[in-house]
Amino acid sequence: MKLSAELKEFQRRIGHDFARPELLVRAVTHSSVSSPTRGDNQRLEFLGDRVLGLVMAEALFAKDMDASEGQMAPRFNALVRKEACADVARQVDLGTVLKLGRSEQLSGGRRKQALLGDAMEAVIAAVYRDAGFEAARDLILRLWGDRIDQVEEDARDAKTALQEWAQARGLPPPSYAELERKGPDHAPEFRIEARLKSGQSATATAGSKRAAEQAAAQALLKSIGPS
Repeated sequence: MKLSAELKEFQRRIGHDFARPELLVRAVTHSSVSSPTRGDNQRLEFLGDRVLGLVMAEALFAKDMDASEGQMAPRFNALVRKEACADVARQVDLGTVLKLGRSEQLSGGRRKQALLGDAMEAVIAAVYRDAGFEAARDLILRLWGDRIDQVEEDARDAKTALQEWAQARGLPPPSYAELERKGPDHAPEFRIEARLKSGQSATATAGSKRAAEQAAAQALLKSIGPS
Protein backbone atom coordinates (compact mmCIF):
# COMPACT_ATOMS: atom_id res chain seq x y z
CA MET A 1 0.00 0.00 0.00
CA LYS A 2 1.27 3.46 -0.94
CA LEU A 3 0.76 6.31 1.48
CA SER A 4 -0.55 9.70 0.47
CA ALA A 5 1.79 12.67 0.60
CA GLU A 6 -0.02 13.87 3.72
CA LEU A 7 0.54 10.59 5.56
CA LYS A 8 4.18 10.47 4.46
CA GLU A 9 4.62 13.90 5.98
CA PHE A 10 2.84 12.74 9.13
CA GLN A 11 5.32 9.86 9.40
CA ARG A 12 8.10 12.43 9.38
CA ARG A 13 6.40 14.45 12.13
CA ILE A 14 6.13 11.47 14.46
CA GLY A 15 9.54 10.07 13.52
CA HIS A 16 8.45 6.61 12.36
CA ASP A 17 8.37 5.16 8.84
CA PHE A 18 5.89 2.30 8.63
CA ALA A 19 7.00 -1.00 7.15
CA ARG A 20 3.28 -1.86 7.07
CA PRO A 21 1.63 1.40 5.97
CA GLU A 22 -1.83 -0.13 6.19
CA LEU A 23 -1.49 0.10 9.96
CA LEU A 24 -1.14 3.87 9.80
CA VAL A 25 -4.10 4.14 7.45
CA ARG A 26 -6.21 2.12 9.88
CA ALA A 27 -5.04 4.25 12.82
CA VAL A 28 -6.27 7.47 11.22
CA THR A 29 -9.60 6.04 10.00
CA HIS A 30 -12.55 7.08 12.19
CA SER A 31 -15.63 4.89 12.59
CA SER A 32 -17.72 7.50 10.73
CA VAL A 33 -16.01 6.52 7.47
CA SER A 34 -15.33 2.80 8.02
CA SER A 35 -16.93 0.01 6.00
CA PRO A 36 -16.89 -3.82 5.95
CA THR A 37 -13.85 -3.69 3.67
CA ARG A 38 -12.11 -0.81 5.44
CA GLY A 39 -12.03 -1.01 9.22
CA ASP A 40 -11.66 1.82 11.69
CA ASN A 41 -9.20 2.64 14.47
CA GLN A 42 -11.23 1.49 17.49
CA ARG A 43 -9.38 -1.79 18.08
CA LEU A 44 -6.03 -0.03 17.71
CA GLU A 45 -7.20 2.63 20.17
CA PHE A 46 -7.90 -0.12 22.74
CA LEU A 47 -4.40 -1.55 22.33
CA GLY A 48 -2.67 1.82 22.21
CA ASP A 49 -4.21 2.86 25.50
CA ARG A 50 -2.59 -0.17 27.18
CA VAL A 51 0.79 0.39 25.53
CA LEU A 52 0.74 4.04 26.61
CA GLY A 53 -0.16 3.04 30.15
CA LEU A 54 2.73 0.58 30.45
CA VAL A 55 5.26 3.06 29.06
CA MET A 56 4.12 5.82 31.42
CA ALA A 57 4.00 3.56 34.45
CA GLU A 58 7.55 2.43 33.68
CA ALA A 59 8.74 6.02 33.11
CA LEU A 60 7.25 7.28 36.38
CA PHE A 61 8.61 4.29 38.30
CA ALA A 62 12.12 5.00 37.04
CA LYS A 63 11.89 8.79 37.36
CA ASP A 64 11.22 8.88 41.11
CA MET A 65 12.33 5.75 42.95
CA ASP A 66 11.05 7.16 46.26
CA ALA A 67 7.53 7.97 45.07
CA SER A 68 4.69 6.01 46.65
CA GLU A 69 1.83 4.47 44.69
CA GLY A 70 -0.37 7.28 45.95
CA GLN A 71 2.02 9.87 44.52
CA MET A 72 2.50 8.10 41.18
CA ALA A 73 -1.20 7.44 40.49
CA PRO A 74 -2.29 11.07 39.85
CA ARG A 75 0.85 11.68 37.79
CA PHE A 76 0.05 8.61 35.70
CA ASN A 77 -3.56 9.70 35.21
CA ALA A 78 -2.44 13.15 34.07
CA LEU A 79 -0.12 11.66 31.43
CA VAL A 80 -2.50 9.09 29.93
CA ARG A 81 -5.83 10.89 30.13
CA LYS A 82 -7.61 11.76 26.89
CA GLU A 83 -6.75 15.44 27.23
CA ALA A 84 -3.02 14.67 27.27
CA CYS A 85 -3.33 12.40 24.24
CA ALA A 86 -5.27 15.09 22.40
CA ASP A 87 -2.61 17.68 23.22
CA VAL A 88 0.06 15.44 21.72
CA ALA A 89 -2.18 14.82 18.68
CA ARG A 90 -2.39 18.58 18.12
CA GLN A 91 1.38 18.85 18.54
CA VAL A 92 1.92 16.50 15.57
CA ASP A 93 -1.07 17.90 13.64
CA LEU A 94 -2.83 14.54 13.61
CA GLY A 95 -6.20 16.13 12.90
CA THR A 96 -5.19 17.07 9.36
CA VAL A 97 -4.70 13.44 8.28
CA LEU A 98 -7.76 11.89 9.93
CA LYS A 99 -10.18 10.08 7.64
CA LEU A 100 -13.64 11.23 8.72
CA GLY A 101 -17.19 10.87 7.50
CA ARG A 102 -18.88 13.97 6.11
CA SER A 103 -20.93 14.59 9.26
CA GLU A 104 -17.82 14.49 11.46
CA GLN A 105 -15.97 16.82 9.13
CA LEU A 106 -18.82 19.33 9.17
CA SER A 107 -19.07 19.21 12.98
CA GLY A 108 -15.38 20.00 13.47
CA GLY A 109 -14.20 16.46 14.11
CA ARG A 110 -10.57 17.29 13.33
CA ARG A 111 -10.51 19.51 16.43
CA LYS A 112 -12.50 17.34 18.85
CA GLN A 113 -10.57 16.37 21.94
CA ALA A 114 -12.01 12.87 22.35
CA LEU A 115 -11.55 12.03 18.68
CA LEU A 116 -7.97 13.30 18.63
CA GLY A 117 -7.10 11.48 21.84
CA ASP A 118 -8.51 8.20 20.51
CA ALA A 119 -6.61 8.57 17.24
CA MET A 120 -3.35 9.27 19.06
CA GLU A 121 -3.75 6.03 21.02
CA ALA A 122 -4.45 4.24 17.73
CA VAL A 123 -1.25 5.63 16.21
CA ILE A 124 0.72 4.35 19.22
CA ALA A 125 -0.76 0.88 18.68
CA ALA A 126 0.01 1.04 14.96
CA VAL A 127 3.68 1.74 15.72
CA TYR A 128 3.67 -1.07 18.29
CA ARG A 129 2.23 -3.54 15.77
CA ASP A 130 4.59 -2.30 13.06
CA ALA A 131 7.89 -2.31 14.92
CA GLY A 132 7.44 -3.64 18.45
CA PHE A 133 7.37 -2.28 21.98
CA GLU A 134 10.69 -0.44 21.94
CA ALA A 135 9.67 1.57 18.89
CA ALA A 136 6.36 2.46 20.53
CA ARG A 137 8.13 3.33 23.77
CA ASP A 138 10.57 5.62 21.95
CA LEU A 139 7.69 7.31 20.12
CA ILE A 140 5.75 7.96 23.33
CA LEU A 141 8.70 9.28 25.30
CA ARG A 142 9.73 11.52 22.41
CA LEU A 143 6.26 12.98 21.82
CA TRP A 144 5.29 13.36 25.49
CA GLY A 145 8.72 14.87 26.19
CA ASP A 146 8.76 17.49 28.95
CA ARG A 147 5.25 16.55 30.03
CA ILE A 148 6.75 13.69 32.02
CA ASP A 149 9.14 15.96 33.91
CA GLN A 150 6.45 18.59 34.50
CA VAL A 151 3.65 16.19 35.41
CA GLU A 152 3.58 17.15 39.09
CA GLU A 153 1.81 20.40 38.28
CA ASP A 154 -0.55 18.78 35.77
CA ALA A 155 -1.47 16.06 38.27
CA ARG A 156 -3.01 18.45 40.73
CA ASP A 157 -6.74 17.91 41.23
CA ALA A 158 -8.19 21.32 40.36
CA LYS A 159 -11.65 20.60 41.81
CA THR A 160 -10.16 19.63 45.16
CA ALA A 161 -7.88 22.66 45.16
CA LEU A 162 -10.80 24.97 44.37
CA GLN A 163 -12.93 23.45 47.13
CA GLU A 164 -10.10 23.87 49.64
CA TRP A 165 -9.68 27.50 48.51
CA ALA A 166 -13.38 28.15 49.11
CA GLN A 167 -13.48 26.40 52.49
CA ALA A 168 -10.45 28.34 53.71
CA ARG A 169 -12.43 31.53 53.11
CA GLY A 170 -15.66 30.36 54.70
CA LEU A 171 -17.41 29.79 51.39
CA PRO A 172 -19.52 26.73 50.51
CA PRO A 173 -18.12 24.27 47.95
CA PRO A 174 -18.16 25.48 44.35
CA SER A 175 -21.00 24.40 42.08
CA TYR A 176 -20.76 22.96 38.57
CA ALA A 177 -23.41 23.41 35.89
CA GLU A 178 -23.62 21.88 32.44
CA LEU A 179 -24.21 24.79 30.05
CA GLU A 180 -24.12 22.89 26.79
CA ARG A 181 -23.64 19.45 25.30
CA LYS A 182 -23.05 18.96 21.59
CA GLY A 183 -21.66 16.38 19.22
CA PRO A 184 -22.60 12.73 18.64
CA ASP A 185 -22.86 10.21 21.46
CA HIS A 186 -19.48 8.65 20.63
CA ALA A 187 -17.68 12.02 20.72
CA PRO A 188 -19.61 14.51 22.87
CA GLU A 189 -18.39 17.91 24.01
CA PHE A 190 -19.49 19.39 27.32
CA ARG A 191 -19.32 23.04 28.35
CA ILE A 192 -19.28 23.35 32.14
CA GLU A 193 -19.36 26.37 34.42
CA ALA A 194 -17.63 26.35 37.81
CA ARG A 195 -19.06 28.97 40.16
CA LEU A 196 -18.29 30.19 43.68
CA LYS A 197 -20.88 31.60 46.07
CA SER A 198 -19.03 34.90 45.78
CA GLY A 199 -20.16 35.07 42.15
CA GLN A 200 -16.80 34.33 40.53
CA SER A 201 -17.04 31.78 37.73
CA ALA A 202 -15.26 30.23 34.76
CA THR A 203 -16.22 27.89 31.95
CA ALA A 204 -14.42 25.17 30.01
CA THR A 205 -15.17 22.61 27.31
CA ALA A 206 -13.98 18.99 27.14
CA GLY A 207 -14.97 15.57 25.89
CA SER A 208 -16.36 14.40 29.24
CA LYS A 209 -18.16 16.09 32.12
CA ARG A 210 -15.37 15.20 34.53
CA ALA A 211 -12.68 16.66 32.30
CA ALA A 212 -14.73 19.79 31.66
CA GLU A 213 -15.34 20.27 35.39
CA GLN A 214 -11.64 19.91 36.12
CA ALA A 215 -10.77 22.37 33.35
CA ALA A 216 -13.37 24.87 34.57
CA ALA A 217 -12.07 24.58 38.14
CA GLN A 218 -8.52 25.13 36.89
CA ALA A 219 -9.61 28.19 34.92
CA LEU A 220 -11.38 29.60 37.97
CA LEU A 221 -8.36 28.98 40.18
CA LYS A 222 -6.21 30.83 37.68
CA SER A 223 -8.60 33.78 37.57
CA ILE A 224 -8.87 34.20 41.35
CA GLY A 225 -5.13 33.90 41.88
CA PRO A 226 -3.28 32.80 45.02
CA SER A 227 -4.83 35.36 47.39
